[in-house]
Amino acid sequence: MVGMMFLTYAFSYLDRQIVNIVAEHMKTDLDLADWQIGAMSGLGFALLYTTLGLPVARLAERTDRVNIITAALMVWSGCTALFGLGRNFIEVFAARIGVGLGEAGGSPPAMSMIADATPRAYQSRALALYNLGVPMGALLGMVLGGFVVDALGWRWAFWIVGPPGILLAILIRMLLRDPRGRADAEAGKAVRSQDTVPSLGEVAASLRRNTAFWWIAAGAALTTFVGYGQQTFYASFFLRNHADQLDDLAKAWGLAGPTTVLGIGLGIAFGLGGAIGTILGGQLGDRWRSPHAYLWVPALGSALAAPLYIATLVFPSAGFSLALLVVPVALKSMWYGPIYAAVQRMTHARSRATVLAIFLFLLNALGLGFGPLSIGLISDWLAQSMGEAQGLRWALIAVTIVSLASSLCFWAAKGRPGEVPG
Repeated sequence: MVGMMFLTYAFSYLDRQIVNIVAEHMKTDLDLADWQIGAMSGLGFALLYTTLGLPVARLAERTDRVNIITAALMVWSGCTALFGLGRNFIEVFAARIGVGLGEAGGSPPAMSMIADATPRAYQSRALALYNLGVPMGALLGMVLGGFVVDALGWRWAFWIVGPPGILLAILIRMLLRDPRGRADAEAGKAVRSQDTVPSLGEVAASLRRNTAFWWIAAGAALTTFVGYGQQTFYASFFLRNHADQLDDLAKAWGLAGPTTVLGIGLGIAFGLGGAIGTILGGQLGDRWRSPHAYLWVPALGSALAAPLYIATLVFPSAGFSLALLVVPVALKSMWYGPIYAAVQRMTHARSRATVLAIFLFLLNALGLGFGPLSIGLISDWLAQSMGEAQGLRWALIAVTIVSLASSLCFWAAKGRPGEVPG
């Protein structure tokens, strides 16, 4: 079951991240500004992704979660394919809203099912495995997108990656069963009995008293603010600042063009680095089996990642910067398993999807909604005085510094009311 949910999350991030490798080509073809790239990639996706997450989660507390995930995967995969038909900013923005609509039904039901099916001693690792979908989806999106853009054009990237998600949805519906349904049946209970599900008011009251939850949510929101912004514009940064070097590498390796080289480089950086960090974070969180480990692991990773990210933006060598990028990506990815396990351990079993939806709303409303948009706005503003290449470089540097604030938030959660139980 965890493996199938991993594949679902990988498709989710594949559909999200392929936008980033083609962004510079879209910008030229559709005559877009950087703020429009940021709004389309982040804000457009986040509009329904964040607002529908809670209603879908409440539905997941009472109905079959496999059905929800199946329907969600079909919707976001179909809208990904439609994205390739966009002729202007309004049309691609609308398609991204549709992708966000579908993905709102993905993570809360999936992670609550994993928590129900996994012993507590292994939850951090199980959730880390699920979150490996992030780097694996990024790797596939970057590499596949780079090849397709140089060979066929940016629109084909969306037409190729959308339909397989629909096939995966059919497989999930055929092969998986909701573990809560089996557990309730074995216990002789009425499945999804109304009185076993805490009301939304009860969940909200519990979270209001949980100071640790809010510090963790703030840290995660700031982390995703930086992460989504970086991932949206890293390809554009390299194409604007290192185009000649990438072109030389493409000729030397016999590849179709610079975007293919960049797709491979960024795919390895975000895929390999993200996988290493996600696995390592999950292992460290479970190995120490201490509530503090769930907090100091992401705090340390975020703090160490910030200066290394900045280094990748200032080195003159494209090859060296892409190779170095693996390290800060790994460090920054260490938060996934420990933080999601921490949130799960604070939560009543029948309100996990709801709490996760609230948590995802908080981190995505800020991180996904405004991270890419902020970098785009800063880049357009700086470009007026220093040009598009340098404007984007310094916009990325400015936002990267926020990683230090996320580290402080994770650390501040230690010893707060509602701290993660051991």
